Amino acid sequence: MRTREGGRIVVDEGSVIARVRAGEAEAYAELVRAHTPVALRAAVAFGAGADAEDVVQAAFFKAYQSLGRFRDDSSFKPWLLQIVVNETRNTVRSAGRLRALAGREAALREAEPLIPESADPAFAALAQEQRSALHAALGRLNRDQRAVVTCRYLLEMDEAETAGTLGWPRGTVKSRLNRALKKLGRLLPADSVFAVESEGLAEGLPGGLSDGLSDGLEGGEKSE
Repeated sequence: MRTREGGRIVVDEGSVIARVRAGEAEAYAELVRAHTPVALRAAVAFGAGADAEDVVQAAFFKAYQSLGRFRDDSSFKPWLLQIVVNETRNTVRSAGRLRALAGREAALREAEPLIPESADPAFAALAQEQRSALHAALGRLNRDQRAVVTCRYLLEMDEAETAGTLGWPRGTVKSRLNRALKKLGRLLPADSVFAVESEGLAEGLPGGLSDGLSDGLEGGEKSE
């Protein structure tokens, strides 16, 4: 069964997976249609670049092959995105396609935005130099910090989904997100709309930040 919620396709994942396991392989297409947009955003955000579609196709195929091991009490999206993230990292490593940060930022700025422009007037008025400062700050985060910020704010996942996608305990998600946001607060200019008080960062970011994140999450420092 499929419905639409806010323009998104919503499926009864449990019943679809049960049908696939029962031999109705074509039912899997419902899961593919529902989750392809977020899977593509995840692949691009984690560095797949032009290989994003191939990465997502491979991830869906691996997920299909592994449905027998999928836990019925789990959510399909974080389980799938964990496969997407792993497949993306394997693709980047095997192809040796680590590009310079400046080149990645230029390509992302020329691409179609992954997320619609926010209606937040603060974002609409954001100057180019502030965007540049945001990109530079994101590049200073280590891989784990960029990953958790990507999941929570670019992919708009909740804490539980982020934990499932990254394979971390929820406490680890919370602590790494808190450190990442505090670091962004220290790195951004004091007059930036994104430079909010450090103690308030863990509660959420200003409207429109997710749009800026899509321009600069990959690259930066290695995990500490």
